[in-house]
Amino acid sequence: MSGKYFLLILLLSFAQISFAQRLPNDTTSPEGKRIDILFADRYNYQKLDSLNEFVSLAGKVKVQQDKIIFYADSAVLNRQLNILEAFGNVHINDADSVHTYAQYLRYLGKEKKAFLQKKVRLTDGNGVLTTDELEYDATIKIGTYLKGGKLVNKKSTLTSTEGYYYGDTKDVIFKRKVVMIDPDNKITGDTLQYNTSTEIATFTSPTIVYNIKDKRTIKTREGFYDMKNKKAELYKRSIIEDSTAIFTADDMAFDDSTGLGEFRGNAVYKSKDTAQGFDMIANNIRTNKKNNSMVATQKPLLLIKQGVDTIYITADTLYSAKLSDLKKSRLVPTIRDSSMVDSMKSKISISNKEVEDSTDKFFEAYYNVKVFSDSLQAVGDSLFYSLKDSVFRLFKKPIVWAQENQISGDTIYLYIQNKKPERLYVFENSMAINKVDSSVYFNQLRGTTINALFLDGKINSMRAKGNAENVYYATDEDKSFIGVNKSTADIIDVFFEDSKPQKVVFLRNLDGTTYPMRLTNHEELKIRGFKWQDAVRPKSKYELLMFK
Repeated sequence: MSGKYFLLILLLSFAQISFAQRLPNDTTSPEGKRIDILFADRYNYQKLDSLNEFVSLAGKVKVQQDKIIFYADSAVLNRQLNILEAFGNVHINDADSVHTYAQYLRYLGKEKKAFLQKKVRLTDGNGVLTTDELEYDATIKIGTYLKGGKLVNKKSTLTSTEGYYYGDTKDVIFKRKVVMIDPDNKITGDTLQYNTSTEIATFTSPTIVYNIKDKRTIKTREGFYDMKNKKAELYKRSIIEDSTAIFTADDMAFDDSTGLGEFRGNAVYKSKDTAQGFDMIANNIRTNKKNNSMVATQKPLLLIKQGVDTIYITADTLYSAKLSDLKKSRLVPTIRDSSMVDSMKSKISISNKEVEDSTDKFFEAYYNVKVFSDSLQAVGDSLFYSLKDSVFRLFKKPIVWAQENQISGDTIYLYIQNKKPERLYVFENSMAINKVDSSVYFNQLRGTTINALFLDGKINSMRAKGNAENVYYATDEDKSFIGVNKSTADIIDVFFEDSKPQKVVFLRNLDGTTYPMRLTNHEELKIRGFKWQDAVRPKSKYELLMFK
């Protein structure tokens, strides 16, 4: 090669190198931090006027502004306005924290705003956001789409019409037609916030969460669900519904991994079982899904459905769980009276075989127990009730009222059959008192035990055994008093009509006296332990609803 041609090539090479170096080194501009050219296979420079100075770049384009690096197949840079347009395989690397991909980019260097189109994809290392059009503000690291987008984060997929991605916090706010699906849940609503790092979904508008596995539906207006740890907290009167029940409360918290839940503020549990169903109301209800138990405190109220005659129960604490599980840990209370008929014995027996059905459930009530139904009322210290045998067991000086009859003792068992009281058994210090119409006189029956039979929800007969005592005020057809009889016997039977004693029968070792009404001190006729306690009797269901 001649010296002339060598010199020409050298001069041209020097000119290219000088031009390439001059462009990136001029970094000051009134429009903001200059966009610097780092690399391109080919470039072309053109200056039209003071506002239009263009550099066309092609082939492995790489430019930079601060910590943001742009890649593309080709690009056009307006150096005066600090505006970049990029085409084909666009990639924005924002400080190695957020990566955005597209086929087209318009970037305003002054505002540090990117407008991307066609196969847009944004990722923060946890989730991948895809859309057709995206605006990304590099200053505050916020990405916005308004024409539909999808976020895939591990096993979760979220779609919406609008979306706002916050790169610093890893939060994405989805709006309009929001749908989130993971292996366990489907979430729909108008607004949802999701963090790609913590995998926590936050609800700020009416939202429905459907659990695919448990077929459970949650309706809420505010709260969050931790998708990773399976924990949730819900506020503003949320509702949980599955195949068995509906739960409503002001605030809720539950953990699907442990099965534990807590429901606070006017919590209502409503069973869907029409045959053996029950409802529970309290200011605090705690549940354990794994053993189907719940404990209610802070003004709890239990409603046992008995056809048209619902039974209302209040206490300081109410507890419910599976009867088959209880049998594994302790003995279930059983009837101790040998006079029970075989049919009744069979009813209270519990099979060794664990049966998963609606009757495999019991309730316990502790302290200050009150019971109300149209046919019966009761108070006591504690209560045990099983759906298996439909028996109420009341302990520690309970009292039961049926119409004008008061029955008390150390322990009382009350059987329910066909939605009505059938039998009542009183053990130790048994006492039955019947107020005689509107008078100040009381029929009385006492024994070691008292067994009562009901007919159509009303007392039909009573039997007192063991040192039995009776005081009976006899009347004529005009309901005028004839006299009063006080007697003792081994066994005393009293027969009722319309819940009132009409006939008394004495068996073995009868000893009694009949006294005229006017010559009798009626206070002295009162049997040992007599105490009329109508003042503590629940008068209505509303009294229990206002229970304190």
